[in-house]
Amino acid sequence: MAEGPNLDVLAVAPHPDDLEILCGGTLAKLVLQGHRVAILDLTTGEPTPRGTIESRAAEAEEARRILGIPQRLNLGLPNRELMDCSVVIGAAGRTPAASPDHYQGQLLIEAARFWSQLTKWDDRFENTLPWRIGHFVYACFPFDAEVRHWPGSFVIDISDTFEQKMQAVKAYRSQFDETRFDRVRHMIEAHNATAGSRCGFAYGESFHLPQPVGGADLFALVTGAKASSTAPVPLPGQPPPPLK
Repeated sequence: MAEGPNLDVLAVAPHPDDLEILCGGTLAKLVLQGHRVAILDLTTGEPTPRGTIESRAAEAEEARRILGIPQRLNLGLPNRELMDCSVVIGAAGRTPAASPDHYQGQLLIEAARFWSQLTKWDDRFENTLPWRIGHFVYACFPFDAEVRHWPGSFVIDISDTFEQKMQAVKAYRSQFDETRFDRVRHMIEAHNATAGSRCGFAYGESFHLPQPVGGADLFALVTGAKASSTAPVPLPGQPPPPLK
């Protein structure tokens, strides 16, 4: 990997299209907010009944452009690369009805976070300097087989980037023909609307942390959501808080 500026956020998942589905709206929003963001796909996603390595690579590039992500890499496992960043977003969840790569990818991402800070292992990592990842965030598959109790969780308002996210998902034409895309959109829209409505957003993406959410400003933390109820009762003369 060529030398370049350090990143603020690195998003990692097993297959091209995983991150678009799980947190594409948040990634697009991070770019709009001026953060330095990159995507790291662990595999090419092939073979599948629908695509080829070449078509998936072209689709991933189109999705990257739609989301505005400046950099996207594919490790083509079993190889991997390390990048300097302060936040890693990792896809997580065990999905027996879907690809086992999802859970194996989670384990690799967690391990890579630990490995990235190790010294005296230059022969293994080609003299890449150690780097400590300060913050680790899970973007969970909505069809995870486990019922998990995460120490911390939060929802990002993606009302303004939801359609951008769906265009990025639609870029994977080899995986989602028109009929299949309609079903996938219905699932994603329902999931994001449910997550968002709990915080008063039209659409939201859920994230989880291996530690509690902390903050120095209670007021800013508590008022990050738009409403305390999904169906607030309007007071006389006052309309309910609108969804974005």
